Amino acid sequence: MHKIHLLALVGFTIYGISSSARAAGLSESIAVIRAIGPEGKGNAEATAAWKNLSAAPVKELPTLLGAMDGANELALNWLRSAVDTVVARAAAKKEALPVAALEKFLGDQGHHPRARRFAYELIASTDTKAAERLMAGMLGDSSPELRREAVQRLITEADTLHKASKTNDAITKYQAALKPAREADQVDAIAQVLGKLGAPVDFQKTFGWVNKWQVIGPFDNTGGAGFERAFPPEAAVDLKAEYDGKTGKVRWQEVSSTNDYGAVDFNKPIGELKGVTGYAWTELDSDKSRPVELRMACDNGWKVWLNGKLLFGRDEYHYGTEIDQYRMPAELKAGKNTILVKLCQNEMVADWTKTWEFQLRITDAIGTPIILAGK
Repeated sequence: MHKIHLLALVGFTIYGISSSARAAGLSESIAVIRAIGPEGKGNAEATAAWKNLSAAPVKELPTLLGAMDGANELALNWLRSAVDTVVARAAAKKEALPVAALEKFLGDQGHHPRARRFAYELIASTDTKAAERLMAGMLGDSSPELRREAVQRLITEADTLHKASKTNDAITKYQAALKPAREADQVDAIAQVLGKLGAPVDFQKTFGWVNKWQVIGPFDNTGGAGFERAFPPEAAVDLKAEYDGKTGKVRWQEVSSTNDYGAVDFNKPIGELKGVTGYAWTELDSDKSRPVELRMACDNGWKVWLNGKLLFGRDEYHYGTEIDQYRMPAELKAGKNTILVKLCQNEMVADWTKTWEFQLRITDAIGTPIILAGK
């Protein structure tokens, strides 16, 4: 064999071994980082692993970002720091970022939303035209953060048209932004503007409030004891039953909320009372089993059960509310599903403490309303 061919073969072999070793080293270091736990568990090993990841060539950025998939919060911070270091070193050496590979990574919605957001930021830092093109296609993205920014760009364009007195064009653009919007504050802001421009939005439909309920009360909540006390509706719901309440016999009443924000106001069917507890119950049909979020807002003490299972509760009063204040992951079953809400009112008498109401809607993980037929 000629000497030059031998040298070439040796060089190729060494390069192959070096590349394989580097890949193995990255995999091992990623595993160490992902294993890091609370209270400093694994920190010493992670420090060495982080140094190895931080020394990775810039072409390995998608690999480092992909390591964020399924990682815990501590690991995410270590990995983000390693990516920052690789990017900073590449900038100092004037090395180009692997934009095509980052774009491919971004396009895979199975990756961690935070990693995809970071990939987008890296693309935007080096190719603004590519970033604009990509963002225009994210109106239906599964990442709430990326989707929010895409919607915000449409809102900004609509605002510009509105300021230029191009009302019809502005309305069209706002409506285009409303359709993919999932963040409650964005939806509300768009709907408010459209209403002022003469194109009112059906808030009930847009947010998907659960607005048909059976309500019963008052039961007692003197001294706040009603929050932990289980009154009859917690054992079983019998819409024909009559119980001893705080002020006499109580029965179920049908209530349909027409409030734009889905507020179910107990003060109306039960009365403006203090130191009391009430319940709201509804039955909804789902065509299939599915993961959902029950999104709740309330200014009183409350608990929520889905199909008899307690999801969550808060024993707090009059701290303010906002749409989707509490998000409770749950699973609907195929067929009939029941929701029971317990609502406690305290004994404060100031005008601003009279609120005794809640709002609730059912959505998917990114906030798309799931409209179910009610009883």
